[in-house]
Amino acid sequence: MDMSLLALFQGIHMPEDANTNTLMLLRWVHFLAGITWIGLLYFFNLVNVPFMKEIDAATKGKVVPSLLPKALWWFRWGAVVTVLAGIWYWMMIVGADKRNAEGAVSAGQAIWSFFLIWTVVWAIGYVLITVLRINKGMVLAVIMAVVVIAAAWLYLSMNSHGWESNRLLSIGIGGGLGWVMMLNVWGIIWRNQKKIIAWTKANANEGTAIPAESATLARHAFLASRMNAWFSLPMLFFMAAASHYPMFTNIPTTMP
Repeated sequence: MDMSLLALFQGIHMPEDANTNTLMLLRWVHFLAGITWIGLLYFFNLVNVPFMKEIDAATKGKVVPSLLPKALWWFRWGAVVTVLAGIWYWMMIVGADKRNAEGAVSAGQAIWSFFLIWTVVWAIGYVLITVLRINKGMVLAVIMAVVVIAAAWLYLSMNSHGWESNRLLSIGIGGGLGWVMMLNVWGIIWRNQKKIIAWTKANANEGTAIPAESATLARHAFLASRMNAWFSLPMLFFMAAASHYPMFTNIPTTMP
């Protein structure tokens, strides 16, 4: 073996402690699943939506039953793996911050407030789209922007005791948006799209009429998907800021 290559391999030392390797594995799974999920989200919003407007009903009867079930399978399970791996990683950060804190502190509020606040944000969006049926994208965007800003402020206000790190708080916001996005995927987008796919397939194969409800469900799924696309922008910012942009400078930012 070439001596320079041998020296290179001899200079590589893999970490042996379980915590470091677990964190790295979670990051890798989170990134891989996240790329799959968000990549498909952008595909649906930037490519598929305009494409579907250009094709006729006969073509949709061939494309929709073949393309969407496969794409939506990767889309929805990519969302689940991304969020679960991210939450596991984040909880390890919460635990480390708790151990690093001076004196006895409780990490429970950082966790339960995360799920409570961001689930309420999703519920508000769900009601606006499916119950109140706000059909104007701009109106929905303004309302949800106010709701998200309020939710972020509330999360920070409830978790500013001094021991919470920049990573904990930044992911507490970015990951919260990811939680809302995953609930949109399963609670609105997939729930509606699976009905539309079945109706489209039956129409193409058996000539069964597509129910009038299909247009409403498609619009709801579109609004939820477009909401996710916009949410992904601050979500990705806060996830990157966790380790690389210490915005919350009055709070410790180190982690062993």
